[in-house]
Amino acid sequence: MKNKKNIGIALAILIIGLMLGWLIKPSGNTSSDDHTITSSNDQIWTCSMHPQIRQNEPGSCPICGMDLIPLETSGDEGEPGVYHMSENALKLANVQTMVVGRGDASKEMRLNGKVQVDERAAYSQSTHIPGRIEQLAINFTGEKVSRGQTLATVYSPELVTAQEELLQAAAIRTSQPELFEAAKTKLRNWKIGDAQIEQILSGGKAIQRFSIRADVNGIVTEKMVDLGDYVERGMPIYEISDLSKVWVLFDLYEGQLAAVKEGNNISFTINSFPGESFEGKISFVDPMLNPQTRVATARVEVNNKDGRLKPGMFASGVVKNTMSEGQTQELIIPKSAVLWTGKRSIVYVKTNVDGRPGFRLREITLGPSLGDSYVVQEGLEQGEEIVSNGAFTIDAAVQLSGGVSMMNPDGGKTSTGHDHGQAEPLKFEINDNVKPGLNKLVDDYLKLKDALVKDDYSQARTNAQAFEKSIETVTGFNEEGKIVWESYKKELIADAKVLSGAAKIEGMRARFDEMSTTMIGLVKTFGLTNGGLYVQHCPMADNDKGANWLSRSKEIQNPYYGASMLRCGEVIETIN
Repeated sequence: MKNKKNIGIALAILIIGLMLGWLIKPSGNTSSDDHTITSSNDQIWTCSMHPQIRQNEPGSCPICGMDLIPLETSGDEGEPGVYHMSENALKLANVQTMVVGRGDASKEMRLNGKVQVDERAAYSQSTHIPGRIEQLAINFTGEKVSRGQTLATVYSPELVTAQEELLQAAAIRTSQPELFEAAKTKLRNWKIGDAQIEQILSGGKAIQRFSIRADVNGIVTEKMVDLGDYVERGMPIYEISDLSKVWVLFDLYEGQLAAVKEGNNISFTINSFPGESFEGKISFVDPMLNPQTRVATARVEVNNKDGRLKPGMFASGVVKNTMSEGQTQELIIPKSAVLWTGKRSIVYVKTNVDGRPGFRLREITLGPSLGDSYVVQEGLEQGEEIVSNGAFTIDAAVQLSGGVSMMNPDGGKTSTGHDHGQAEPLKFEINDNVKPGLNKLVDDYLKLKDALVKDDYSQARTNAQAFEKSIETVTGFNEEGKIVWESYKKELIADAKVLSGAAKIEGMRARFDEMSTTMIGLVKTFGLTNGGLYVQHCPMADNDKGANWLSRSKEIQNPYYGASMLRCGEVIETIN
């Protein structure tokens, strides 16, 4: 009873203390902590790539890792169509500008090719004597031969008969000299020289076997007969090539033909001689495309007296071509300044309104690609200042403010897309329950890629449908991971629906670029290597804008062109 009484007294004292504390608490929100929170809410920070991210302080986007930018309103009260950003926002977004100038439009193109035999120095050695091959002096390809060297020995019944006719005519040549001369002429037609004819006459009997001698110097590149074979007059028996000069034939795809011309200088390397560079000049460009491979060839003639270059060796060349006509210089801007939306090309031009930096969207017409830059045909003038780095960030800020932007030409609130190609994605740790589902998603993507490589539309569509189903099976994230996954999931579902609903394989390939970009970000974010993956790039995909894809094999197998340009591309990154 005493213990219970003590407990009751203690509880009563606690309740009274709480009531007193509540009574003396200030009614106004004037604490320093509350003031700090209110102050921080005055500025909202967002991600230019993921506008759904809103924070009260600067930092990094939890999805893509980009630096957050301050969410501001544009200066619409000033000049219409101009978006204003503070100096602080420009620095945080790393916006850089440049003055548009003119320069020589030169383009570096990388070409792949092979060392080949000079067709003009390839000789088909034929037999001038019909008969049976009794002996072969040259038994394998690659053997060196000299002019006049014996290649084979032939037994010819027809030639034996002709010799006997000569001996008979010789016996009556005093009375019938015409017959004797006709018999000798018949042997000369078989390339039997006068010395051999005199040998037959002096010996008084027919020679049973005759030698076939090489007409040229060179290397035997093909052997066409075997011992015991019967050959007809004029039949080829060996292919002999002079390798003191060779050709290096480089493949030219349709998009490269306009930039490569006869007379262009080219520097190239041979895989067999790492670190060594060769120089040459393009002497001939094939006027016709191969209908199967859809490529033409550019020929470089190379002196090979030392015999180091072997037919079949792989070569990699670089051609630098000046595309300006005469003394005319072109307007050139970097690729980083250009935003793409379908067929439209957009840049942001910097203006100053009342001393404040502003940016106006402008559509331009682009000319040829010069590697890391473009020629501008219309839309810009020399001396204008454009955004060279950070154009996407400005456009995203304009979209958030409801202004006229790349994807929203009429203005109004919108959201930006998801593009992990703009920054290195955030690395995110996941538990073992999530990995199986994500790994299956990667495997289904790779199966889809393989079907596109094989030009198999039916299989690709089936794989796209399987990929879409696999998206829904990915579960097990914690709360933070789920936010990151939902961003990827939304885009992957949209991509999969387009691919599975495409009527032709070309439509699937057009959207596979976006799916691949998202999958590359997904793999990097969640560390889905499974033994290593390669990021591969085709510079000709997406109308020469280039596109990436993932592969487990280092060997290039292009899903955007399939068999027509299977080896077009290169490895640009290894994900371990």
